[in-house]
This record gives sequence, structure tokens and C-alpha cells, in this order.
Amino acid sequence: MNFLNKMYHGLPMQLQNFAITMYGFYWKNRRLGATFKREVLKFKERESFTHLEWENYQEKELRKLLINAFKNVPFYHDKYSKAGFSLEDFTNFKLSDLPNLPYLEKEDLRKFGTTTLLSKEKEKEKGKFLFSSGSTGTPVSIYFSKKTHQKWFAAYEARVLNWAGVSAETPRGMIGGRKVIGDTKSKPPYFRINKAEQQTYFSAYHINNKTVANYAKGIIDNKVEYMVGYAMSNYYLAKLFLEHKINIPKLKAVITSSEKLTDSMRKILEKVYGCKTFDTYSGMEACGLVSQNRFGDFLFSPDTGVLELVDKQGNAVENGKEGEVLLTGLLNFDQPLIRYRIGDRATKNINQNTVSELNMPSILEINGRIEDCVFTKDGREINRFHSLFLEIKGLMLGQIIQEEIENFRINLVVENTYAKSSENIIKSRLENQIGDNIEVKFIYLKDVPKNKNGKFRAVINNITNG
Repeated sequence: MNFLNKMYHGLPMQLQNFAITMYGFYWKNRRLGATFKREVLKFKERESFTHLEWENYQEKELRKLLINAFKNVPFYHDKYSKAGFSLEDFTNFKLSDLPNLPYLEKEDLRKFGTTTLLSKEKEKEKGKFLFSSGSTGTPVSIYFSKKTHQKWFAAYEARVLNWAGVSAETPRGMIGGRKVIGDTKSKPPYFRINKAEQQTYFSAYHINNKTVANYAKGIIDNKVEYMVGYAMSNYYLAKLFLEHKINIPKLKAVITSSEKLTDSMRKILEKVYGCKTFDTYSGMEACGLVSQNRFGDFLFSPDTGVLELVDKQGNAVENGKEGEVLLTGLLNFDQPLIRYRIGDRATKNINQNTVSELNMPSILEINGRIEDCVFTKDGREINRFHSLFLEIKGLMLGQIIQEEIENFRINLVVENTYAKSSENIIKSRLENQIGDNIEVKFIYLKDVPKNKNGKFRAVINNITNG
């Protein structure tokens, strides 16, 4: 992967666009081929389910998942057997029995996700691993077969894109974590074109006062109809458009993810782009989806997973009270995530009656998605650093702390297979994002301190917090 990235960044811009387009054709076929359209229709049909129909659906799917996990996934067979469960328990399993099962820790996924947490080879569909550390700083590997991938993107199509009035075929602008542009000294344009998917991919790492006009050019010239991606990056860009009095043609929607979307951020985005902004919450793990419809309802999709919100003792919290998020994914049988502690906290609405009259769990807010921003010498604000820690052998947890503009501390939790030479890789990646001539101090800890609410923050800025 590192070799391919180096090769890509050594290409002239036109060939980079060609490479991205070729990859786009592969990615489009993988996500939107074969069963995708059929699955979209199924997700749409289920939207009219009653509460009882949802309960029956989840219970049926949960039984299938648990039977498969007990029979075919060594991790769960051992864990559940030791806890006193048998196959017969799962053939008669009810939703109300779920709290009796032990948690799946993020550390379990990190350690066993590529081995015993997978279905046995003869039962496992052909697939590939996707890597992410998300906002938690914990690198994880998620296994996706084509079938699972298409089901997941069918959910995204039906409950995110279509609810926002767009589709996978609508020309879009994307601000995400992929480093499509080289280092901080790169010249414009600050976007690359994926013609296969009518996608203009904007760099999340070059947004500032000097570059903002080029971002506007990318939106206008490529006839972007909606923006999608990181909430903070999209907000920073929109704020700069407003400050520089740059008019952007009215879009159909802005769809945000990864960080918490605040009311003030939403107002700026809607003012600049003249359209509604739709917040979403999911994750690389693909075991639950929360999305916003045109009525403003923020809803959990029960056909993507089972959502539990619990207190410190593991008891379900009442609606209106914050709880830890536990997710049981219903789509991925090859690498089942059952009662998975994803690391976030959430609150359900006290009143579960929705404006849209859909009988899905209504979410008040997802907590713990706020990360600090890192400031750069050239005036940029960056808050996504998951790529720093990807595919570092033996790295269990990573946290970046900015002490001064050019002074950083990186806290790491590692195991025996970690090589200290990995510091060079991490520092090089950080310099590539924010610029050269920075001081980086590496601190090795047994664990990284949590906030008062028990949430770990992957990015901390002590300039603003000091």
C-alpha cells in the first residue's frame, strides 16, 4: 500500500486523475454491482415497518447471526461456550436476551479481527480487509465480502443519499481522509477527479485563505450537486467561502459525517450552499447507521444492526439519558461484531414519535464525536489524523496532542511486535499533513487517559485548551 501511494504521488496530475478514475471503476463495481439495486429496494420496503415488524425482523436476523457465529467463528464459539451458552440457546434467542451476552471490545477486534474473529475459511465469502482507526485512535481491520459491501452501500443509498434527495449517480464533491494531493507545498488544483463516479475529491489538508478560490473552482467547473464527507472540513470550507464572499451555485444537499455537526455549523453550511444539511453516523465497522431525513428526524436503521445504550453497569438507559453505544451488526456474517463497544456515546429522544412517522429509533444526539483541531503555520485547521496510525504493526492506540504551533506530543500504547522505528513513519506522515520543521515527542503509555465521560479523544489542542 505504501509503495502504491508513493507511486501515485509521483505521477503528474492528469495521470493521478486517470489512476483515481480506474480505481473508481473498480470501487463502483464492488459496491454498486450485483445485488446492490435489489438490496436498495428491500431497505426502502422496510421503512414502512411497524414497531412489531421491526422487532420480529431483528430477532430473526439476530438468531441467524448468532447461530453462524457460534458454529463458524472460533472467537465466539470459545467465548460463548465458556459463558455457558449452547447452540440451542441461539436457535430460540430473543432480542431481550441480548444483554446476557458478553461485550466485544475494540481490543478484541484489533487483536483477532484477521484471525479467529473471522468465519472458518470454507464458510467465509471471498473479500478484503479495509483499515481504519476512525476517531478512536485504535487501528482496526474490517473484512468485507462484495455481498456485505453492497448491502451496506444499499443502506447508505436508501437511508442517506435518497433521504437527502440525491443518489450514487449524482455528481458529488467529497472531503475525506484519502490524501489525493501530495504534501503541504503542493500547487493547485486541490482536488482530483474520479470520472467513474462523477466525484470531485477535495483535499481535507489544504483548506485555507489562499486556496479557497481553487476549491470553489472545483465545485463550479465539475458541476458538483452535493457535498459529502467530514463535518468539520466541510464547515471550514463553507466558512471561508462566506468570509471571502465567494458565491457557490445552490446545491441539492450537504451530507456530513465523522464529527459532530453543531447548529452553528449547520447554519453556515445551509447559508453558503442554499440547501439542507444532513448529518450521519456510522463507521468503517458497518454495524449500525444513523441518518437524517428531510423532516429532520435523526434515525437509527434497525436493519443494519441492533443498537443498545447502556450505563457503566451495563444496564439499558432510559430515553433522554446518555449511554454507551453497543452495536450488533446484522449485515456482516464473515466478521460478526456482536455487542461491540464502538467507543461512542449517544442519547435517544424521550419522545420516540417521529415527524416522518417512521418507526425507527429516534436519536437526540451522538456524543463523543468532537475532536480538537490542529493549527498550522499557514492558517489551516485540521482535525483528522487517523492516517498517522494506519497499518503500524503492534500499535494499539495513538493520540496526537498539539502543545504549540510546531510542537507535538504523540501518545502511543503498543505491544511487543511494535518497532520503535515506526516513529519515523508517524512523524513523516504528520509532516506531510501539516508541514516540515516540527518537533514531535513520542510518549509510550500503558493506557491513554479518558475524559470525564469516559471518552478517549484522538486529537487534543493544548493551545486552545490551555
